[in-house]
Amino acid sequence: MSDQPNDHPIFGRVICIYTRAQALAEGVLIDAGAMAREAGFRLPVAITEHAWADCVAWCDADSDRQQTHQDQSGRLWDVLFMAAYAARANAKAGYELLFELYRVPRDGRSTEAELTTLKLVIGPGDGGESVMTILLPNED
Repeated sequence: MSDQPNDHPIFGRVICIYTRAQALAEGVLIDAGAMAREAGFRLPVAITEHAWADCVAWCDADSDRQQTHQDQSGRLWDVLFMAAYAARANAKAGYELLFELYRVPRDGRSTEAELTTLKLVIGPGDGGESVMTILLPNED
């Protein structure tokens, strides 16, 4: 074993560390904040920027362009409510589970909600504490 504190006997020297705090600061992860607690989560919840863009992001221009009224806070509530419901319904699922919800795609033309799938993962935060992340199924 090396004298270097960041050497691992199997994996070798750590060459890069990217923390959850950095991801939140850079917008790669978006904190779901108090609304996550309102939806029933006891752990911090963040949503990846790609899942946010697909299922949460919405502005007045989107409502005008797509001729369907939505708002970002309502879309966030839908994601969090369905994630919390899935977590309760699948309490023994392990550290990750897929869940579904209906959302109007933010594509400039859709007016009807479509079924989509997201993934809820529980894992360690920067200090080893449990945190949750909502992401697209193909994200890791």
